[in-house]
Amino acid sequence: MNRTEFITVTSIILFAAFLLGWFACWLIHRLTRPTRADMGELDRMAQQLHEAEEARDLAIAALEERESALMTRLIDAEGELQAALEGLRESRTEVEELRDYIERKLARR
Repeated sequence: MNRTEFITVTSIILFAAFLLGWFACWLIHRLTRPTRADMGELDRMAQQLHEAEEARDLAIAALEERESALMTRLIDAEGELQAALEGLRESRTEVEELRDYIERKLARR
């Protein structure tokens, strides 16, 4: 076998390998291609996912709104508590002053 025959045989073998690889790729692509039923199922799943995301977004918005309302109520309740505690302190001070006054009046008798 001379050099020219070797190059020719090698070229034919490489071309045959290329054709075999191309055919195998085409065959695999043809066999693994999704069917119309699969595409319909994927479309249905995508629609369900979209609806679930919308429901999640609505739930998050409702949660944030509820949290905001509760925080407002909490702030109002804390304000009322501070006002009540301040009133209680003032009442205690007044009661102590009245006791001192009564004790001084009773002590003079």
